[in-house]
Formats: sequence, C-alpha cells, structure tokens
Amino acid sequence: MTEIDGYIANVTPAKRRRDAATLLPLMAAATGEDPVLTGTIVGFGSYHYRYASGREGDGPAASFAPRKAATTIYLMDGIDAHADELAHLGPHTTGVGCLYIKDLEVCDLDVLRGIIERSYRTLTSGVFGNRAREGGA
Repeated sequence: MTEIDGYIANVTPAKRRRDAATLLPLMAAATGEDPVLTGTIVGFGSYHYRYASGREGDGPAASFAPRKAATTIYLMDGIDAHADELAHLGPHTTGVGCLYIKDLEVCDLDVLRGIIERSYRTLTSGVFGNRAREGGA
C-alpha cells in the first residue's frame, strides 16, 4: 500500500473517502501526473508562479483535499476561469480558487475532468503570474 492509499483509506467520512478514491485516477488521467501527498493535499504535477510583487514559488498544478465538510479541489487559475463549465457540473460551492463538492456521485465527472485539464494546462504553460483572485491568466 502506498502512502496515498494509506491516507485515503483513513479519510472520514466514508463519502469523502469514496470521492477521493474516484478523484485519484480522474486527476491522474487529466494531468498525466502521478499523485504526491503533501500534508493533507493530494497534488498532481507542479507549476511555478511569479507575482507582480516579486513573490514566487512552486505549487501543485492540480490538487484536492478530502475535508470533512466537502472535498476541496484547488483551481489556482481561479474559479471565474471555469464559470461556463461549472454551470454544468452539478451541486457545488466555490471560493476564490477552490471548488467544494459534497457528493461527487451527483456531479458530471466529464465536466470536472475538463475543468481540471484546462486549469492544469493554464498553470503549466509557463510561469503563471496571477493569483486566483485576479481571475486567471
């Protein structure tokens, strides 16, 4: 059993564990990357960012975290960049760069995969210069 398998096996509640088990292969296929566990976040690939302020660093290009209240999918290019697709996803809520899903079984997984693929491509196409709250590239 891998570190990620062990982590997912201990996620609670059971619905989050089920959703995390669904997201692992979906995000791996969408990104072409293997998952890496950093704390409680499962990431796929990486991107480099540099903000106008001069701050720069690296982060996962696609990632999720199974939280008790909802599964969080991080879209660091900003939620607004995916507004049209999100209208067809199914029940969800959002933050500036976060998509919160309480039950993946009632969401359209093809739509979700498209959102993840697009976000991943945006973030890995070069040095990303905007924060999620600035509306993407």
